Amino acid sequence: MARPCPVWLPVVALSLILSLGRPDDARAADRVYAVDGGCGGRPATTVRTAPGYCLGLVWQGAGGEGPRMPRGLLPLDGGDWLVTDLGGWEPGRGAVWRLSFDQGGAPRWRRLVRGLSMPHTAARGPDGRIYVSEMNRILTLDPDAADPAATVRTVIGDLPDNRLHENRHPLSSFVFDGDGALLVNVGAPSDRCIDARGRARVNASGACVDSAATGQVRRHAYLGNGRWAEASTVFASGLRNSIALVRHPSGTILQGENSVDLTTPDHPYDEINVLRQGGHYGWPYCVDLATPLPGWSAAQARCSERDRPVALLPPHAAPLDLIYYEGAMFPELRGRLLMSWHGYRRAGGRIVAAETDAQGRPLTDIGGRYAIYPRGALSYPAGAPSIRGKVLTPGWDAVSGRQPRGSPVALAVASDGSIWVTDDRSRAIFRIARSDVAP
Repeated sequence: MARPCPVWLPVVALSLILSLGRPDDARAADRVYAVDGGCGGRPATTVRTAPGYCLGLVWQGAGGEGPRMPRGLLPLDGGDWLVTDLGGWEPGRGAVWRLSFDQGGAPRWRRLVRGLSMPHTAARGPDGRIYVSEMNRILTLDPDAADPAATVRTVIGDLPDNRLHENRHPLSSFVFDGDGALLVNVGAPSDRCIDARGRARVNASGACVDSAATGQVRRHAYLGNGRWAEASTVFASGLRNSIALVRHPSGTILQGENSVDLTTPDHPYDEINVLRQGGHYGWPYCVDLATPLPGWSAAQARCSERDRPVALLPPHAAPLDLIYYEGAMFPELRGRLLMSWHGYRRAGGRIVAAETDAQGRPLTDIGGRYAIYPRGALSYPAGAPSIRGKVLTPGWDAVSGRQPRGSPVALAVASDGSIWVTDDRSRAIFRIARSDVAP
């Protein structure tokens, strides 16, 4: 049987209710999670999960304490967590927070750094230090220092400032390669590089005018002792938005592609790509396996010359994080690729565990169907590879009075093997645990 809710739950619930009338929380009423029973020592949300799992509510923001838009998530020693706070889509509103818990399990927040511009990824480097991405730089800081803000140091600066455009892909993300090099996302400054009349915007060579320095993953060589080369080379290109990056121990680099925003809800498909040095993955010319985008002719797109995705995801799934699970709580998930689907359409609100091969590449089926639709009513295109695995949160849809649609961002595995998740739209942090055991 699941444990009952901890004694601090009524206090949290009351603070949520009291804060809903505040102007800065005017939209919060429809984003509050109801809880019912326990989930491994945390209040259980009403989100329907796969059998044997539950989605516990660690924290949901109300008022001024804690992050406004929690994104990145990194476990620290002693059970604490580092959380990046986007703050908003304007520069200077972001922060880095430290999440701790008192003896009764209630969350406690300490803001370590403020005034940042859209911080997102937080990770440990090859030297053991902690690194964080802002929109236009990678920084390092020491969360254990008496004054963490005084320890902030720019590691890589002058990344493109992409905030001032209609189709925003301003966030930086990164992953460390096996030799310590930093692979850094530089998002595209447009949706598909067309003008107001729907015509391709090209340079003298016929290529997209935006593709020379954006829509790519850059490689910064590791110089040792917490230093990286400021100058970079292009590792892979033709990538609209590479927020989701992960490296497998075998050396495989995977990327989750948020595809273009066509008005149709069932097209185009998002992607999982295996990145290689020098690869081009289609943006802004091609989507799916080899389909030219509107505005680009087949001759301009040259889709047959582009690297194809290893797997297609449902349209507008919006994968924002990829991690490999190696925890103790869920032996059946070991080695699987966990991904968060942040999209606001029907594919959103899913945490998916994909089966993988020895190189960490997702296993696929041909002619698969979306696990998220009733009776698998909608399927992938003929001959298209779809991921093989399970959906851990099949019922993370909006239910009036009980729960909003999930907007999961970052995934991280705690020391006990539970899976922690941030939700920036609901200003919340969750914990996926066994439905019948305590932590």
